[in-house]
Amino acid sequence: MAAAVPGLLRALLLAAAAAALDNGVARTPPMGWLHWERFLCATDCSAQPRRCVRYGHGGWWGDNGGNGVPVPGSRGCPVSQGPGPGVPEVPGVPVPGVPGVLGSQSRRCWCPRVPVPGVPGVLVSRSRGARCPSVFVPGVLSRCPGPEPRRAPARSEQLFTEMADVMAAEGWRDAGYQYLCIDDCWAAPTRDEHGRLRADPRRFPGGIRRLADYVHARGLKLGIYSDVGNQTCAGFPGSYGHYELDAQTFASWGVDLLKFDGCNSGSLELLAEGYRRMSLALNKTGRPIVYSCEWPFYLRPMQQPNYTEIKQYCNHWRNFFDVYDSWNSIKSILEWTALHQDSIVKIAGPGGWNDPDMASSITGRLFNFPSQLVIGNFGLSRDQAVTQMAMWAMMAAPLFMSNDLRRISPEAKWLLQNKEVIAINQDALGRQGYRITKEKNFELWERPLSGGAYAVAVLYQQEIGGPQNFSFSLAFLGSGLACNPACRVRQLLPSSRDWGVHGWVSSLSVEVNPTGTVLLRVGAP
Repeated sequence: MAAAVPGLLRALLLAAAAAALDNGVARTPPMGWLHWERFLCATDCSAQPRRCVRYGHGGWWGDNGGNGVPVPGSRGCPVSQGPGPGVPEVPGVPVPGVPGVLGSQSRRCWCPRVPVPGVPGVLVSRSRGARCPSVFVPGVLSRCPGPEPRRAPARSEQLFTEMADVMAAEGWRDAGYQYLCIDDCWAAPTRDEHGRLRADPRRFPGGIRRLADYVHARGLKLGIYSDVGNQTCAGFPGSYGHYELDAQTFASWGVDLLKFDGCNSGSLELLAEGYRRMSLALNKTGRPIVYSCEWPFYLRPMQQPNYTEIKQYCNHWRNFFDVYDSWNSIKSILEWTALHQDSIVKIAGPGGWNDPDMASSITGRLFNFPSQLVIGNFGLSRDQAVTQMAMWAMMAAPLFMSNDLRRISPEAKWLLQNKEVIAINQDALGRQGYRITKEKNFELWERPLSGGAYAVAVLYQQEIGGPQNFSFSLAFLGSGLACNPACRVRQLLPSSRDWGVHGWVSSLSVEVNPTGTVLLRVGAP
């Protein structure tokens, strides 16, 4: 076989891993959902109410089809969609594509109304924050005297609360996806009068603390984003000069993960100082917060990262660019990882993980976000989606989905929730997989697992033609130890089936589709 992995790498993998950040978290690669690749920096809630990066819709506003009625506990003004005393007739009309829901066409847009849980016969207007404000449409919606009233907590309408509900109800949390992460574009343009970060009050009217409470109540954890520089990559306030204050703020909000980007840092010295200081500040809060860094990504153009140091401060770290919803993006990440495996594989382990990803440039700015599974979106074929899931498991990568879980296909859901594949990714030994051979368009990867088992992936990079077979000897795996004297082979992807017990001298022939991967588990008979 050509291009076999050097024996030196296997020897290095047997050595003790570098000391990890001692904060008690990320003992296996973190798993969750984040908004970036699918939803980007969508902050225009009027134009994109279903995709907007926001939390609340501003409260429940009752409407019984005539005079407005208050929704118990909302303390808000009743909404009337007419007719009623002094209110012209603006009857509810069907909303296209939403069976059984009526809406108002005030201000030439739809204000859907849906039942209020536990309040029979009362409908709610979900209009606030969209193009139809709930209170201030003269002659159509009732007015409130004085300041804007207090509002009840928003319910499962907006992006993050809806995703939290789906993650809790549809098996994602139970499969291991526990972090719901907000990325860039959540903050207000300026800090408050005390110098603290604050959420945009229009898009997060209850603040991050309320969102954290909502997420925690569903058995999930909340992640948030900031930057080592004075501005984030999208131009919102960064943490430079405020590391300790921001760490305290995040902890007080109940944040469980911080993604810390590296835009606008000024110099490599300030970059490194910022990453160290934020790590120490987070630990000082006493709250266990996963710390996701971009440190090596920003160093690499100028110097080789010191991964031993980085692992002492970070729980996982970006090496490459942010992932796109495309096969070329996935392929580039895999090739970069294989080319640099001598320096990055040996450093990964419990408490500290390599984060394979790519960077997206939008309107001239560079955005960097945790490793994203783009399965369930638009750019990957079924075989390519299998390849991403299989290879992210092989690389012990953090598994953060960036998709719309409200509309995901059953096939993508099966793949992302595959318990056997997730078990490979989450294996307690914490060793990262690596490429052991490349022969024409085939690649053979292995990953040591607990109990002397191995995960094995056969990747076929060809992009034309049909399925092809790749043969290899079991004696080649694990320096001859993976199947000595015998082993049981089980296929996990693209479908699951047992291959039975094989001897040390056996060879396997694997049929793989173009751009696809076959994932195997080799263990004790």
